[in-house]
Amino acid sequence: MKELKFKINKTLYYILIMIIILVMVTGVMVGNTHLDTLNLGIFLHIILVIILSVCLLLYPKFETHYFRMMIMLTASAYFYGLFFLYPETWSTFVFICLIPAISILYFDPRLFYFSLFLNIVLTSATFAYIVFIDQGEFYPHIKLDIVGNVINFAGIQAFLSLLFFISYFRIKQLKGYYEQVQQSERLKTTGQLAAAVAHEIRNPLTVVKGFLQLYKKEESFDEQVKRNFALMIDELDAAEHVISHFLTIAKPDKEVKLEKIDVKDALQSVTDLLNSYGLLNDNKIDLHVEENCTIAINLIEFKQLTINLVKNAIEASSHGSGITVIGEKVKNSVEIRIVDGGLGMSESEIKDLGTPFYSLKTKGTGLGLMICFNIVEKYNGTIEFNSVKGNGTTVIIRFPFVRIK
Repeated sequence: MKELKFKINKTLYYILIMIIILVMVTGVMVGNTHLDTLNLGIFLHIILVIILSVCLLLYPKFETHYFRMMIMLTASAYFYGLFFLYPETWSTFVFICLIPAISILYFDPRLFYFSLFLNIVLTSATFAYIVFIDQGEFYPHIKLDIVGNVINFAGIQAFLSLLFFISYFRIKQLKGYYEQVQQSERLKTTGQLAAAVAHEIRNPLTVVKGFLQLYKKEESFDEQVKRNFALMIDELDAAEHVISHFLTIAKPDKEVKLEKIDVKDALQSVTDLLNSYGLLNDNKIDLHVEENCTIAINLIEFKQLTINLVKNAIEASSHGSGITVIGEKVKNSVEIRIVDGGLGMSESEIKDLGTPFYSLKTKGTGLGLMICFNIVEKYNGTIEFNSVKGNGTTVIIRFPFVRIK
């Protein structure tokens, strides 16, 4: 599961951090009876406050998983340090029970698992120390009811786990809704634009194309002029092709005929069609599809979807690299992966895929991928792009599995 990423409000963050630092400094300077002796414990307490404060202040500049892990380690050292430096203060035990709560603020599952595991190990070692070494001398409030304290600690960890999973998956769900709304807005905007473009441009193009076809047949023009007419007609055909893409998005067929298709047969047909295109750049298409992968979809639209994606993979791949198409049943879905050997994409480039007129190809319009998103959404599927700069791209399409009766 991918981590959720969010931008922090730096002004609010620094205000809250300054309050936390003020509280920690107050804990050292106010009402601390150990200040009279200035022993090693006081200096250790001050050092821990300084290190934790620096880490918290630097976090907005280093918003990485490893820096968050450093903050968790420092926070753990700080709270366990308080527990052992001030054994007479019972509330420090509550603080160490709540250490994993810090990781919840980052919505980072790996960090939460790490902090939970670390806290369980350190607290287990602490209980062992109190029972077998300290034997209640400095921690009688824990030793006298060791079983109750263990149960309380376990209960708090369980509650924090529940709190994390509820909040994390709620945020993840909201993120999914937000992305759906964005995609719906894209489709709505493109549909409106498509209707306007088709109405205003297609009719004039048809008239111009008709006259050019008429002039091309005229005997009075020489061959060079006719070749020019043919070139102009080809360019008008290309323009009409773009407009047809717009119309596909603007007026989707609501009475689509669903068919139970075998993904292996459909993909074999697609790869047979595109193999010669791939061989132009020495890009061989390798197909690996499991038997009995069946989905309910319009066959023509499924082929339109996969032809577009495989063709993109061929065009993105470097000369001589292969394209791999894999189909398999995963739980209740049929998963199709198209892997290319291209230059890959950055996260920002992936985010903009499917946007009208956004394309990484020199002469691309972005409408092909827009239609792919539209088809996948129409049949309750999902489409995902996994890519890293320099390592190619994997397109993952999932459709609900349908059993043939």
